[in-house]
Amino acid sequence: MLRRYGLARVRGTSMLPTLSEGQLLLIRYAVRARPGDLVIARLPDAPSGQRRPLSVKRLIRYEHDGRVWLEADNHQAAHRVDSWTVGALPASAVTARVLLPMRHPRRRRSG
Repeated sequence: MLRRYGLARVRGTSMLPTLSEGQLLLIRYAVRARPGDLVIARLPDAPSGQRRPLSVKRLIRYEHDGRVWLEADNHQAAHRVDSWTVGALPASAVTARVLLPMRHPRRRRSG
């Protein structure tokens, strides 16, 4: 079995303080996540029909019907989209599990 790993970059503030804007994540595809894990998920299209980008969310629980409940860590984020907004999602919406949030590289100062 092929084990697939990849990298993802955090965009937005919905996962603060756990993850920051621009932070790099080591992820693993095709692996079952457990409640409490950070996951990469495909959220439903926006009401306008525009496709949303893949998102980082926390897997809270598996529902009795096999769906998943996903939440942002930052409940104060202005534009957060999670299961409180779109409801429980099919388990297939979870595409990867976050294995390791990487530290931000230090910015070099010029001069």
